[in-house]
Amino acid sequence: MQALRTAATGMAAQQLNVEVISNNIANMNTVAFKRQRAEFQDLLYQTFEAAGVQSSDQGTIVPTGVQVGAGVKAGSVYRINTQGTLTRTDNDFDVAINGRGFLQVLLPSGETAYTRAGNLAVNDEGQLVTQDGFQIQPAITIPQDAVDVAISESGEVQVTTAGQVAPNVVGQLELATFLNEGGLAAQGANLFKETAASGPPTTGVPGENGVGKLMQGYTEASNVDAVAEISALIVAQRAYEMNSKVISTADNMLATANQVKS
Repeated sequence: MQALRTAATGMAAQQLNVEVISNNIANMNTVAFKRQRAEFQDLLYQTFEAAGVQSSDQGTIVPTGVQVGAGVKAGSVYRINTQGTLTRTDNDFDVAINGRGFLQVLLPSGETAYTRAGNLAVNDEGQLVTQDGFQIQPAITIPQDAVDVAISESGEVQVTTAGQVAPNVVGQLELATFLNEGGLAAQGANLFKETAASGPPTTGVPGENGVGKLMQGYTEASNVDAVAEISALIVAQRAYEMNSKVISTADNMLATANQVKS
């Protein structure tokens, strides 16, 4: 009975849906996390009678035909890159991106990764790094005798050292943008990598040519809406239960058919 296999694909699809929703809820407090949405597609159809075929010698045709679907499959898990709320931290090394763009991160392998998590810090050499110690690109070094650090909306990093009145420029932060941000490959630890789907990065100065601005002393919160996720979780649970009910009903029908005596 095809209903058994069809309902099984529905249960598998809703299981994936719940897993995506649970990941969203788990990352509600992750800096700059972007929620994801599972999207589905119907499977191939079994055609018993094709639409448009001739049904009589007078040339009449079948208006709709008979097709029965085989279930559902996962089409994609799409990342929704809407802006998260900017949260004030008053930390000089925290920078939130207000608009489009990603900070560039140099990985130990020499590859470049991208992140919107701007909760930065300095390492023992004064280099501006992520929470995992990966260096921000272009490289910026804060002098040891710096008493104040200012990061402008355009990404210019200025420091004031002891005994100086005027600040010195020590570097310029740049942001990378992509034509298809949803095509970036998540690596964990708030990092993404370029793929053929995302297209190559375009780097630019914050605040210019559609690139977002930097906000010092802020971090970007997750864009997860708890109420929306809980509602979606309930819908997914009910859909799973209904597919389970279909399997139970199909099993009862098969049991009834097996009990028929000649």
